[in-house]
Amino acid sequence: MHAGLAGRSDAILIPEIPYSIENVALHLKNRLEEGKPYSIVVVAEGAKPLGGDVTVKSREVGRVERLGGIGETIAAQLQQLTGQETRSIVLGHLLRGGSPTAMDRNLGVAFGAGPVQALSQGLSGVMVALKPPRLDFVPLEEAVAKLRLVPPDSEFVVTARALDVYFGDSA
Repeated sequence: MHAGLAGRSDAILIPEIPYSIENVALHLKNRLEEGKPYSIVVVAEGAKPLGGDVTVKSREVGRVERLGGIGETIAAQLQQLTGQETRSIVLGHLLRGGSPTAMDRNLGVAFGAGPVQALSQGLSGVMVALKPPRLDFVPLEEAVAKLRLVPPDSEFVVTARALDVYFGDSA
């Protein structure tokens, strides 16, 4: 969500908002008719079509499903529906982060020092979390108790929609 917004993508497909590939293709065709020669579509690994399910790369007994391949699937579908060339790029961990800023480096140092500080306070079974303006220690049970989702009415989704970023949920 954040990468799509920061990168000024034209469509963002996330798990929390099921998409219609036909609607996404129509949005891209409309952009082309408006004289915009290219579009950027950001697809989260957990994105799923309306009435469909996520793309699973592998399933192993005793392990969490490994998601993947949705970008290639979306690219192929959009090429077929729009008649335009598409390219799928999977960003690795290095490309996702880009060059670190001073804030990134300082936060890394703080996250490295945080566990030492927690141990010196007699804490264990906690993780270090940024709760601006401070670092906090969150019990692991609390950290993994529920899946954190992007609320469809969050400030970032509302901002993206105001900037004409498409989520594939309506024509």
